Amino acid sequence: MLQVKLLEMPLAEFEESIAMEIDDNPALETVSTDDALYDEERTTDEQESFEEQTEREEREDALEKALENIGRDDEMPETFISENNRNADYEEMVYGDTTSFYDKLKEQIGEQELSETEHEVMEYLIGSLDDDGLLRKDLETISDELAIYHNIYVSSDDILLILKKLQTFDPPGIGARSLQECLLLQIDRKPASWVKTQLKKVFRDHFDAFTKKHWRKIQDALDLGDEQVIELQDEIRKLNPKPGASLGETMGRSLQQITPDFIVDTADDGTVTFALNRGSVPELKVSPSFTEMVDAYKNNRDGMSRQTKEALLYAKEKVDKAQGFIEAVKQRRHTLNTTMKAIIDWQRRFFQEGDEADLRPMILKDIADKTGLDISTISRVSNQKYAQTRWGTFPLRFFFSDGYVTDSGEELSTRKIKVALKEIIDGEDKKKPLSDEALTTKMTEKGFPIARRTVAKYREQMGIAVARLRKE
Repeated sequence: MLQVKLLEMPLAEFEESIAMEIDDNPALETVSTDDALYDEERTTDEQESFEEQTEREEREDALEKALENIGRDDEMPETFISENNRNADYEEMVYGDTTSFYDKLKEQIGEQELSETEHEVMEYLIGSLDDDGLLRKDLETISDELAIYHNIYVSSDDILLILKKLQTFDPPGIGARSLQECLLLQIDRKPASWVKTQLKKVFRDHFDAFTKKHWRKIQDALDLGDEQVIELQDEIRKLNPKPGASLGETMGRSLQQITPDFIVDTADDGTVTFALNRGSVPELKVSPSFTEMVDAYKNNRDGMSRQTKEALLYAKEKVDKAQGFIEAVKQRRHTLNTTMKAIIDWQRRFFQEGDEADLRPMILKDIADKTGLDISTISRVSNQKYAQTRWGTFPLRFFFSDGYVTDSGEELSTRKIKVALKEIIDGEDKKKPLSDEALTTKMTEKGFPIARRTVAKYREQMGIAVARLRKE
């Protein structure tokens, strides 16, 4: 469970977790540069700095106090909290910059009464939101993904009920599946009034006219005066079509400053290498004073007092926990390296050229099969992790995409199809925008023989309107 927990953490959260574990467990220490060079021969007076000596002495005091408190049910062992890492800059760096848009939504999950399955589905829905805070995927697709990748079998109707709960989160409009639903959700939060009633009519019954700014048509349909229309327009300006973006702004720098977990380097000759971003993660070791204590107690069991036995159990428990944590950190490092290597091997062309169209179809199962790891492990690695490349910094999820199989059996990347489709739409005559049928023909000419309904589906997923609404 500890390995799973650490594996899911992005670098900033991982750094914080290690700092907390070091503070909580006096048997866990960091390996300093001096430790590595002079572990056998140095003395405290000759090699330790004043800061290191003070920390060591305070740890020893903390250990003594903890041992004194063993057996007292009403007291907890005191632990040493390093002041070196608790200054104002550290607080801002760790706690201010690691709270993301998704974290703020996940915090609100605790306010809901959910079963374990509902909790997992809720988290998956939050992870599926786009940067605007909207849910672009249809519920059938989410149902399939949960079944295939997470072994969670829920119907689209069940997912809808959970989505309705997500839509009660702050900010208003979060989790909407369209602009229309987003605006209606925000209106529903407002107190009862004439304005609320009229705006619901505008968005529910006259949304097409609203998107075209046909206010005269709306005014006639609702029998409104000019001043009433102005009042409604003023209220509409207070609504937010991108609730996720506004939440990101309130979180300050958290969305602007991303700490990459992987540093990928592409040489001029096309060679791709990578390294884990270690950040401020130190090397860890078990405290020699604790291991010596455990060994000494083991060799002198005869005539051991009860207090001494309790001290042995306490020291052994802390040593075992420290060893388990160190092993979990090593396992996390190995799993991240194995997964990233497989991703680079699969998407090597992209890392060499930086062209999004070169991304091959790749799903979690592909990397799971390639690495021999479980699909759930690959999912945890790719969640909330970022890779810094020569072409920019990308979330690992960016490199995953479904494949589309044409009638001739050729498999194409859905992302590559979307890139081509967007290029065609961007280059169209905006006075005469292309219909989905015309887009289908253009796509076939570019080497993407996909059906018209697939064109419509991908266009909607990218948030691109139909031809008549793109006309300028």
